[in-house]
Amino acid sequence: MQASSLSAPAPAPRHELDLLMETAGDVAFRLDPSGLILYASARAGALLSPGRALAGSLLGAMVGDTSQAALRDALLGTATRPVQLEISLRGADQDIRFELRLAHLGGDAGAPVLAIGRDMSVQHATEERLRHMATHDTLTGLPNRRLLSDRMRMVIAHARRTGQRFSVATIGLDGFKKVNDGLGHPIGDAVMCIAATRLRKTLRDSDTLARSGGDEFVAIMPGTCSESQIKLINGRLMAALQAPFEVGDHTIYIGASVGVSVYPQHAEDEVRLVALADAAMARAKGTGKARCVIYSARLGGPPEHDISLEAAMFQAVREGEFLLYYQPIVNAHTRQIQGFETLMRWKHPRLGMVPPARFIPIAETNGLINLLGAWALKAACVRVRRFEQAVRRPLYISVNISPRQFRNDKFLGVLDDALATSGLPGERLLLEITEGTLMVDPVHAEAILSQMAERRARIAIDDFGTGYSSLAYLKRFPISVLKLDRAFVKDLPSSHKDGAICNAVLDLAKHLRLSVVAEGVETEEQLRYLEQRGCQCVQGYLTGKPMPANVAVAALTENQYATLLPDALRAAIQ
Repeated sequence: MQASSLSAPAPAPRHELDLLMETAGDVAFRLDPSGLILYASARAGALLSPGRALAGSLLGAMVGDTSQAALRDALLGTATRPVQLEISLRGADQDIRFELRLAHLGGDAGAPVLAIGRDMSVQHATEERLRHMATHDTLTGLPNRRLLSDRMRMVIAHARRTGQRFSVATIGLDGFKKVNDGLGHPIGDAVMCIAATRLRKTLRDSDTLARSGGDEFVAIMPGTCSESQIKLINGRLMAALQAPFEVGDHTIYIGASVGVSVYPQHAEDEVRLVALADAAMARAKGTGKARCVIYSARLGGPPEHDISLEAAMFQAVREGEFLLYYQPIVNAHTRQIQGFETLMRWKHPRLGMVPPARFIPIAETNGLINLLGAWALKAACVRVRRFEQAVRRPLYISVNISPRQFRNDKFLGVLDDALATSGLPGERLLLEITEGTLMVDPVHAEAILSQMAERRARIAIDDFGTGYSSLAYLKRFPISVLKLDRAFVKDLPSSHKDGAICNAVLDLAKHLRLSVVAEGVETEEQLRYLEQRGCQCVQGYLTGKPMPANVAVAALTENQYATLLPDALRAAIQ
């Protein structure tokens, strides 16, 4: 509803207006210019003053004063048009956040003011919960790798300004795999949480501790840079983990190996600092474990990247060695294929299939991704038209857009060429973009996304829930689809935490009128769980692995009927 639509040519009769206000939203008020409540809807009374009449000034019921000036302007008529603002009001049990829209009933200053509001407390709580999930490890509650990267950049910026040095420690648990394999993951999870608590208590408040994945942690320690300081603090960290872990009836002993790098002595960027600390930790594990190793040049660091592989990539482009594979995206209810995600593959004549995780970062670095991405986008659009001809019904194709592609000023021209060459309607092209890509420059992202939407192309946020973008941008950007990351799907339905995350994302998408595609679905139990909770589409090994075009056509043709339907439904239609 636009703000201007709140004004009316002439005020409605009082009894009709009150009836309208009872059904207009969560809460409704009629106020005089001083903020005195002349009328409050039943819903407002139930939320703010149950069991007694709601009276007094709305200004007096506000929590904090940040929005009071804006509310006074609206009441006194100094605002030039109807206004919308968020305020907090004191409720019976807790403060409640409202989105409030106000307009003068007579259109003039001094006239009574109509205020209609919506309770935003649940939405704010959901946003905060998802924001925390996006930046913290779900098991230990520690910062995850993305938040660690953000903290690292802040520490580096501060060190450059002040000349302060700091150290980075990678802490790897010794013997943790045996705990998981021998006693089971619940015991392993408990040990991991205890380890995280001990490490956090050993470090200072100024230090950052993150879980980087698996059985490893990373600590950033400002001011800890001399060899004696490093060995002292890391000796304490190792001692904390050598103490026995009491979990249920089990007494468990593990230890830790630590590798350390120092800024700026060893490196001046976050990636290299962590990589060198990892190399030192690997050295500690390889020379007896339960040791702290400080990086030195004689240890040798990780390679920048495979130079020979980069040279081979340019040759591969000329020789046409890159291929496109297609993974089905399936309707969770009907099990019918709705479209395909396009995935790039490299068939090297000597090495065989080179994993995307190995060649995509190189292509992103050297700029080759722009050439490969343009080819993949056009080829995918042409291919899905052929798929449609085979089954005589519309399908859509999903294509991943890399950060460098998205920032390239020629990208929109590439998009236009792909749609014109293939004849594919824009609404049947889904462009997948990661959260991080959009957050680098939100203003530029909004402009590009708007132009993509003008071409009717749909936009998907890839790996949703693993980044740390502001949820406000889901409202600001023309997003159509959220792709729920496989990390939140793989342990369904047994994991209560993953279930809570999935439910929160699905509920958020429902209210924002977005579709959800769950990635990494591998079992019928996972699919049923997602289907029952309103997830529209899924993809994963259960419904089809990435496959060459000819195999995808065959799968698509078979799927026209009942080949992917549940056994009970298939039996019912035979």
